[in-house]
Amino acid sequence: MRVAVIGGGAAGFFSAIAVKDNYPDAKVFIFEKSKKLLAKVKISGGGRCNVTNALKSRKEFLDAYPRGKKLLKSAFKIFDNNDTMQWYESKGVPLIIQEDNCVFPKSQDSAGITNTLINEAKKHRITIQTDHGVKQIIPEDDKLRLEFVNPEIESEYFDKVIVTTGGSPKKKGLEWLEKTGHTIIDPVPSLFTFNMPDEDVRKLMGIVIEEALVSLPGTKLTANGPLLITHWGMSGPAILKLSSLGAVILHEKNYHFQVKVNWINKVNNEAISRDLNQIIIEHPQKLLSNIRPYSLPERLWLFLLDKTGLPHNKKWNELGKKGMNKIINILTNDLYQARGKTTFKEEFVTCGGISLDNIDISTMQSKVVDNLYFAGEVLDIDGITGGFNLQAAWTTGYIAGKLGKTRK
Repeated sequence: MRVAVIGGGAAGFFSAIAVKDNYPDAKVFIFEKSKKLLAKVKISGGGRCNVTNALKSRKEFLDAYPRGKKLLKSAFKIFDNNDTMQWYESKGVPLIIQEDNCVFPKSQDSAGITNTLINEAKKHRITIQTDHGVKQIIPEDDKLRLEFVNPEIESEYFDKVIVTTGGSPKKKGLEWLEKTGHTIIDPVPSLFTFNMPDEDVRKLMGIVIEEALVSLPGTKLTANGPLLITHWGMSGPAILKLSSLGAVILHEKNYHFQVKVNWINKVNNEAISRDLNQIIIEHPQKLLSNIRPYSLPERLWLFLLDKTGLPHNKKWNELGKKGMNKIINILTNDLYQARGKTTFKEEFVTCGGISLDNIDISTMQSKVVDNLYFAGEVLDIDGITGGFNLQAAWTTGYIAGKLGKTRK
């Protein structure tokens, strides 16, 4: 049996290895269009490779996927985050779990992951060919013929083909798959930071709020976690999560939208009022500028005071009810105008791709073309930041590599 895997990324390698584990006599080929293998795995997690996430709650895990949740609910019963961790550790890659449940190699170096995948491929005698972009998949009788971008490379026939080409920033990059009869969900960026060219908050660049709550007014979309103020606007896990959850909505708005920031990640105004009144009791004569509620960074606190119009030299016991409400409002309902996005070039993630209606959930096989399978980000699946996108690649790659076997 000859099997072609199109794409030399995370899902590509994992599916190719899975094919050989299930069918040791199969001849497996990985065709990568560029000169680089596992490019996004290498830069994941800032070069440390956020392998997966160790969240124990399956519901919380699935909630990390704005798109693809239904498919993954079934897929994780076959291969989940625990299986991923066990797989890598069984290959001699020790892992560590951070406080935020993100899982990294103990070495803090993505090379531990990429080298393992490449070595496993070599051990299984998988043929890896770079500069082999595929431009067409043509069903002929019970075979699939691959035509390559380079006209000097002769077309080849395979019994099974697994497409793991990753996300495409534009639909044009998926037209070759659309020609096979598959439905393409228009791709749009899914993980990006917010540009705020007209906002003075950019002057606070470098400040990190460890636990902020951000939301999109007019929607029910919220995300929490660390927030980083940058010279162009806002970034950090909370912003990236919100961009993923609101990817389609923000695209439709042409990335002109409002962001609501709750700087203290607290929503109970009565509790906040009690906390502020405690400051008044303990420090009645202190100036507003000298006592920072919830240990906010000094520059941020003074900036927020300026936004309220309250003078820095006002004493806490002179605040009054109106002043108290101003502070509560700025801490929990601070609004900013975004006017664009910034994506991480090689690390971009898209929503959109092959419609999951075209896929058999239990096998990752196409319902449109026999013996054709899909895995990874080429599917209309994407997750928030934190190892979830790589986990979707490992899971769908593992299942696709079974080539129709449904047992674990």
